[in-house]
Amino acid sequence: MLPSTEFALFRRLATEQSAARVPSIVAAVVRDGELLWSGARGSAGDAAPDDDTQYRLGSITKTIVAVLVMRLRDEGRLDLNDPLDKHVPGTGFGSSTVAQLLSHTGGLTSESPGSWWERSVGGGWAALEASLAQNALKNRPGSRFHYSNVGFGVLGELIARHRGTGWLDAVQAEILTPLGMSRTTPHPEGRHANGYAVHPFADLLLPEPSPDAGAMAPAGQLWSTVTDLARLTAFIGGDTGDVLRPETMAEMRAVATVDDGNAWTSGYGLGLQLIRHEGRRLAGHTGSMPGFLATTLIDPGTGTGALAMANTTSGPAILSLVVDLITIADEREPKLPTEWRPSEVDHSLLTLTGLWHWGPTSYLLRLVPGGMFDLSPVASGRASRFRPAGPDEWVGLDGYYAGETLRVGRRPDGTPSHLDLATFIFTRTPYDPTAPIPGGVDESGWQS
Repeated sequence: MLPSTEFALFRRLATEQSAARVPSIVAAVVRDGELLWSGARGSAGDAAPDDDTQYRLGSITKTIVAVLVMRLRDEGRLDLNDPLDKHVPGTGFGSSTVAQLLSHTGGLTSESPGSWWERSVGGGWAALEASLAQNALKNRPGSRFHYSNVGFGVLGELIARHRGTGWLDAVQAEILTPLGMSRTTPHPEGRHANGYAVHPFADLLLPEPSPDAGAMAPAGQLWSTVTDLARLTAFIGGDTGDVLRPETMAEMRAVATVDDGNAWTSGYGLGLQLIRHEGRRLAGHTGSMPGFLATTLIDPGTGTGALAMANTTSGPAILSLVVDLITIADEREPKLPTEWRPSEVDHSLLTLTGLWHWGPTSYLLRLVPGGMFDLSPVASGRASRFRPAGPDEWVGLDGYYAGETLRVGRRPDGTPSHLDLATFIFTRTPYDPTAPIPGGVDESGWQS
């Protein structure tokens, strides 16, 4: 990036480290899958941290676990509307669905009963399940957002039962290794920052423990580096490689619930936190464990994301820091629009493009790359994109028609006569009497 941009980014980082009294902090900016800038302040041991220094991710682990659950869904091994009891039978909260657990709307208690799990050695699944035998549900499933670390411990067990191996082995084989995240591990390996609590009234440090959380580990066990977390940030933005379909990641980023009511500045998708800030919608996750804070966010619209990790239990406004880094990068060096170039298209689809009418409302149907269609109103109305699903069929990707099927009606000679979209009939002229308009068309036609 430009030297002036890099200085502005570094100054924001340095200000946070100094004002919040952080032992060490690292940060980075990502755009279009590339690590554009990184910086560090403070010291981790005897030297300044760098892009290969490990910090604990905390709840960013949840996003990685959620990706594996979505892989199971895409493989047809589960449905997001399945009750937990179908996959992990016998619990006292088996009516909560997989989607509800992913979005923290399953009603489960926020923390595992007993000793504070983040500072205690964790037991196995049997111990966790036994601790939840009574009073595990705090809210009616689906009724509200209630953040639940327990819910992701449960999802770790669901993964283990489907894969026949521990959740961590599955994550390593199916996500971390394919994404090249070789420095993301359950415990620190090699160069890493130690976790500390900073005394609230003096410049003193207290080392924090980092035990293995056992069955609760899927809620916050992993450690990572700037380099690896930058790859995960790009992944959340849609650079999914062969690990996940981009449309599945888009589904994870969609709003499932709102955290703060009418304000709607924060919400949750499927394993992803969502932030609205000055017209942006950012997706990612925060993380907090004793001795560590972390955040990663990306704006899928611009492809710009940022991350930060610190080795302190509390103090820095790390979420605000990451949002500010994204804002600085995009305001000082806005992304240029993609250069337009002609693309390969199926010429047989050209007969479907152009002007269509839903009753008296005019729409334009355009071919877009990938054999997809964009259906948008000429003035105002509902717009959606559609992906190919079969001969003369496309399925909605977004907007009002997400998941709905667009079908082409044809005349005996094969020419297109109308479009049928969720029972709405689109014709070349408004209310074409030769098309199957629900309710029919008045015989006297249009009148003055």
